[in-house]
Amino acid sequence: MERRDFLHLGAALGAVTLPTALGCGAAPKGVAITPGPSAKAPTAAPLGAKIVYFERFGVDAAMIHAALAAALSRGGDYADVFFQHKVSRSLSLEDGEVNRAWTGVELGVGVRVVKGDQTGYAFTEELTVAAITSAAKIAAAIADGPARDAPTSFHADPSPKPSRYELARAWEQVRAEELLPLLTGLNERALKADARIKKVNVGLSHESGAILIADSSGRLVEDLMPMTSLWLGCVAEQGGKRETNAYNVAGRNGLDFYSEERLARVVREAVARTTVLFEATPAPAGEMPIVMAAGSSGILLHEAIGHGMEADFNRKNTSIFADKIGKSVAKPFVNIVDDGSVEHARGAIDVDDEGNVAGKTMLVENGVLTTYLHDSISAKHYKTKPTGNGRRESYKFPPMPRMRATYMQPGPHKKDEILASVKKGIYCTNFSNGQVKIGAGDFTFYVKNGYLIEDGKLTRPIKDVNIIGNGPKVLEKIDMVGDDLQLDEGGWTCGKDGQSVPVSQGLPTTRVSSITVGGTRSDSGKGKKS
Repeated sequence: MERRDFLHLGAALGAVTLPTALGCGAAPKGVAITPGPSAKAPTAAPLGAKIVYFERFGVDAAMIHAALAAALSRGGDYADVFFQHKVSRSLSLEDGEVNRAWTGVELGVGVRVVKGDQTGYAFTEELTVAAITSAAKIAAAIADGPARDAPTSFHADPSPKPSRYELARAWEQVRAEELLPLLTGLNERALKADARIKKVNVGLSHESGAILIADSSGRLVEDLMPMTSLWLGCVAEQGGKRETNAYNVAGRNGLDFYSEERLARVVREAVARTTVLFEATPAPAGEMPIVMAAGSSGILLHEAIGHGMEADFNRKNTSIFADKIGKSVAKPFVNIVDDGSVEHARGAIDVDDEGNVAGKTMLVENGVLTTYLHDSISAKHYKTKPTGNGRRESYKFPPMPRMRATYMQPGPHKKDEILASVKKGIYCTNFSNGQVKIGAGDFTFYVKNGYLIEDGKLTRPIKDVNIIGNGPKVLEKIDMVGDDLQLDEGGWTCGKDGQSVPVSQGLPTTRVSSITVGGTRSDSGKGKKS
């Protein structure tokens, strides 16, 4: 049976029983459950909050009411429906010629029912009352009690919904013919930038679409969600040696994102990161201080520390931070934020995938762990408010606590001061991926580009470096934080329990007093750039 056939079959015939707090590992296996009693006959429901985008697909008040009535037919504590439509397009060049052009369309709805500490979930790609109520009955099988009434009217959330990624021109209005000159121009500029560049791959992708969430409290939220990314990869040759590297930018932006300054930076960075590798040597191994450059070094913050602060891991007591709320976990000048409000950032969201407004969450304030990243289920467990971190890959998945844009706020030190403090160590400039064991916080990260620090100065370039450590211990060993925060614009994608979501990350120049450095490459898939 093909994977897609299995997914369709799971939506049509079975339900998935999930613990509400999931560990970071393989997703739980599906369990087929016999649907319960039929829901009450749906009635047309008045709608206070107007459906705009999804009206084109026939989604109306009666359909939503019917879905929620079926979802609550066995007495679930809570239910919601999540509609999603997304159109994705990509165009790429190799050797100056178009080698790939594709369009993908996703349209479907997922129904979630929560009963106690368990979740029932099912989805369908057929937007009809019959198909959605069938999926809802499957999700409802998690519960076993008298039916509860579904809302007969719907309202917008009283909290004003922000608008963080409005476009001057929608991607639906952009034709492929407009993108081709941009890509061919980048190809030519990269080849001319350095005679050693022999091959260039360049591509641009964009997506547009929307989500609609309606829940058993009668709340209804709709949000339009654009995205774009541009990447440029180089192959260089010198003296019989070949090196490859790349650079990319991404965000919830339109075509005007690709300004002349940004395009020039893409070419400059891709070429420089590739050609410097000819001069680079392996890093010395052993325990030593490292300095993480401002920007993409935030991957260490995301993987080694951020995941451990997601509430589902702490609710199951599998995170090393499970008993650290209100306790000191870092120096007083360390402040860590997870932020959904950075306008046009790749990790920005107006609302999370439960309909909660996404704002800024202070995780570590003046060195003290203040809260976790919550979806609505973990927030109920901890008797607090959701932080707007309930996210999902698509309508095929239930939401869970996930990061958005995670970064460390500026500190009291200067970059030159931080470098000058290191007698022998490494300066990490370009992280490409990493992996972490959530429970213990142990991690490995691969550094593609960096420099050796000798007597407080950057000397020779280094490459293919692994740094190995423990997230909470590294957090304690951060002893200098610069005032030069940069939020990286790369196309970062975070994987967790089989779901991938777009994220952003950032860091000021930051010194870790001691960490294990090795020179063997580790190609993991977590925290990778897409």
